[in-house]
Amino acid sequence: MALFEVLIVDDEQEFREMTIKRLNKRDLQCYGAESGEEALELIQMKEIDVVLLDVKMPGMDGIMTLREIKRVKPMIEVVMLTGHASVESGIDGMKLGAFDYLMKPIELEPLVVKLKEAYKQKKAHQEKIEMAQINKHMSMPG
Repeated sequence: MALFEVLIVDDEQEFREMTIKRLNKRDLQCYGAESGEEALELIQMKEIDVVLLDVKMPGMDGIMTLREIKRVKPMIEVVMLTGHASVESGIDGMKLGAFDYLMKPIELEPLVVKLKEAYKQKKAHQEKIEMAQINKHMSMPG
């Protein structure tokens, strides 16, 4: 059984497919999208936990996609992928709610660690919300 579900959003097909293959071997259920628009469609259809999102994409770039993901599914954690020239974009992404950013080219081990950290944070947020809802329900006069 998969540990959690990851969406890889990158317009470079070879990178996207290789990353999905490598992460699937680590018991992560991975999906791919080549654009921000495709990513937004997928998060509506699937239970995505963490998104690995490239900053530089034609059309809807990573920052625009991040904003939209956080608007429609605020619990999804997003790890931005950036090249050397766009480190500022990674930092901007964190200001907009991204979990963290990683530099390309990326090694598999640090990527897996970062995705697991993002998933742990998502789970912690969900548990807090669930506890708050339970406490609110229990404190209602009945």
